[in-house]
Amino acid sequence: MKKLTSLLSLLLIGVFLASCGSFKAKRVSRDESDELAAEITDKWVVRDTEMSVESFLKQMKTHKGFQRYLQKLGREPKLFVSEVQNMTSEAYFPIDDMNDELLNELSSSGEFVLIDAAAREKILKEITYQNDGMVSPNEAKRIGNQAGADLLIFGAVRMKPSSRDGKTIKEYTVNLRMTDLERGVEVLRTRSKINKYSDRAASGW
Repeated sequence: MKKLTSLLSLLLIGVFLASCGSFKAKRVSRDESDELAAEITDKWVVRDTEMSVESFLKQMKTHKGFQRYLQKLGREPKLFVSEVQNMTSEAYFPIDDMNDELLNELSSSGEFVLIDAAAREKILKEITYQNDGMVSPNEAKRIGNQAGADLLIFGAVRMKPSSRDGKTIKEYTVNLRMTDLERGVEVLRTRSKINKYSDRAASGW
């Protein structure tokens, strides 16, 4: 009995060491990472976020109504980016990554003046402090000089799942809009779609 127990213990240790020794990791491109992720999960991944924002920027450049708005404005529009909302049933959808990616790409395009929505409260607190007599009047920043936005951008991500016999299609839609703040008129509306397919019956999940 002792010999059998020892043999089983050695066998389990061998299996454990073999499994540890089989781990491999390497750097891959964005597209390779996307393909590998599709083999592991049907959830939204970073490449999906990148593709959705890329689609938005592409549609923005070819949108006739928005291009007419820019020509009439005659300068770089000041853009206030409200939060894109997670309207999916997935509580852990990476909506913060979506908002960050959108801001990063709009900033790097050099076509907009971005109004920092996230910092507004802190900015107001600092300006109030400076004007309470704590800072030299020559150096204090005055209240009422902040830039006003021309456009508000906001939107939502939605997901519709369809399942049958272990197979699932998740249809994600990313809807983004721009509205002229002064007139309350919508100047741009875009939609991008990403479908994620999974077969749990075949994979044995």
